[in-house]
Amino acid sequence: MSLIDLRSDTVTRPTPGMRQAMSQAEVGDDVYGEDPSVRALEEDVAARLGKAAALFVPSGTMGNQLALMSQTRRGDEVVVGRQAHLAWYESGAGAALSGVQFVVAGDRGWFDAGELTQAIKPVAYHLPRTSLVALENTHNASGGRVFPRAAVEAVAETARKHGLALHLDGARLWHAAAATGLSPSALCEPFDTVSVCFSKGLGAPVGSALVGPTDLIVACRRLRKMLGGGMRQAGILAVAASYALRHHLERLAEDHERARSLAEVLASAPGVRLDPSCVETNIVVFELAHEGAASERDGTASERAARFVRLARERGVLVSQLSATQLRVVTHLDVSAEQVTRAGQILSDALREVAT
Repeated sequence: MSLIDLRSDTVTRPTPGMRQAMSQAEVGDDVYGEDPSVRALEEDVAARLGKAAALFVPSGTMGNQLALMSQTRRGDEVVVGRQAHLAWYESGAGAALSGVQFVVAGDRGWFDAGELTQAIKPVAYHLPRTSLVALENTHNASGGRVFPRAAVEAVAETARKHGLALHLDGARLWHAAAATGLSPSALCEPFDTVSVCFSKGLGAPVGSALVGPTDLIVACRRLRKMLGGGMRQAGILAVAASYALRHHLERLAEDHERARSLAEVLASAPGVRLDPSCVETNIVVFELAHEGAASERDGTASERAARFVRLARERGVLVSQLSATQLRVVTHLDVSAEQVTRAGQILSDALREVAT
């Protein structure tokens, strides 16, 4: 039985065309700055995002951490949204590597200017110094939601007024661009630094990039080496990312449409908390709970969620369990429209079974 893997858009495998491009990549030693394929990718990404320079890195986590290391001091405080990847899903790297602590603004994954203002510490010698604001667009834990453009602009204005740096975790920025019709450069314009991923949604096997001012990217190149991210003949990987940018951006809208259709099916199942109208890109997050359950920690709902994941796997569909009762499915390059339809039926049947 062939599994339909909806756990993440990171599970994609290189397409035949991408593999062919990788096999023909022109390479050099990137630590010496001599890999032409890496240089070409960095120049392309910097231009696409409207920044002066870019740095190819092995992962989005490294890109985010380089942004922190280069724009904060130990003991500083960084403002993030609820369940921001930067603070929640990077193994405590912000504290371990940069010595920063995080304060959460808002309760939706994104926040507005007023909530940012409340989160900024007054200037006082006994308080941590707020130095950076980090946004995530799209926001993974909130179900791939797009950070509202008006809120971004207001947050940026507030951050500038307080002298704070602005970083965008744009791991799925490409999806935000596809969903809004705005160019990637327009979405990145307010930010000092932006990290983007090539292995989420675009289908490359490895790699992310950090973009920003030239002097900051030069500093980050040294920090990348410090973290073990200096790669040698990395052009094989860079070519995969370049191929993805040329061939896979325009199809992202297909993933959005498939995610919405899947959400409609899941929302109709008993005991599911899900508003399909909130599905904006390729991620569907939903919860299992009894009617009138007072808490997402309800033990019975937790047992049902675990059973649902097992049943789905046994019947050929892989899903992610984010918490005791919260689940996630993600559409991507390797899942066809027919597979999404089949997965919807399997998951709907499993949900009805665990609800009885």
